[in-house]
Amino acid sequence: MPIESDHRGSDSPYIARVWRGRTSGQESLTSVATSNWELVFWEFEGAVHAALRGPETIASTARIAGDSEAFGITFAHGTSMPHLPIARLVDAEVESPYADGRRFVLRGEEWEIPGFESAEDFVDKLVRADVLTRDPLVDEVVWGGIAKVGARSVQRRVVTATGLTQGAIRQIDRARHAAVLLGEGAPALDVVHRLGYYDQPHLARSLQRFIGRTATRLRRRDGDEPLSLLYKIEGDERF
Repeated sequence: MPIESDHRGSDSPYIARVWRGRTSGQESLTSVATSNWELVFWEFEGAVHAALRGPETIASTARIAGDSEAFGITFAHGTSMPHLPIARLVDAEVESPYADGRRFVLRGEEWEIPGFESAEDFVDKLVRADVLTRDPLVDEVVWGGIAKVGARSVQRRVVTATGLTQGAIRQIDRARHAAVLLGEGAPALDVVHRLGYYDQPHLARSLQRFIGRTATRLRRRDGDEPLSLLYKIEGDERF
């Protein structure tokens, strides 16, 4: 397998997922849409890089050349960096001006590059330094909770913290959920009913836009280029 990956959950309210991956050879990767932003570190041809990658609103194809290793912290909805408006990161990334094997620059300061098992400690340092903040209401309403403030205030706070509307987040995350179910062998019609799509053409359009795959290709998977990280979230009751 030219692309290998591992990921885990986190008990930090600031983190949605921690992941790491390795590539070998020259491959293309389908980068599926995601409603979360992340901090990514990777090594390629002996050089270390660090970047903030924003939410992706459509699926795209990325080229991967040579051997490389990557590690990332995917942040929970509502987590943000006040010095960098999240709107600047939607469908984009901002690379650190400096990174080596040990340290990188963020907000004009040097930080030690964390590891797969030390992501929470690193995020705690960012929180204590006011580099990271969190609006708990955003994560709550995205997961289906009922806010105690008006709808306009909710929408404003969601967009400020995530760069996306609640509707966009729901569409992206529903498509990702559908892709996981189809990859596990669920019939397309069952996915339509379970996740609240109008019909199979509605599901097909969503998959093509956000995942870059048809339901048939997701079920077969043979011969397809790899997908970026997809994972099943236990207890997801939004759909």
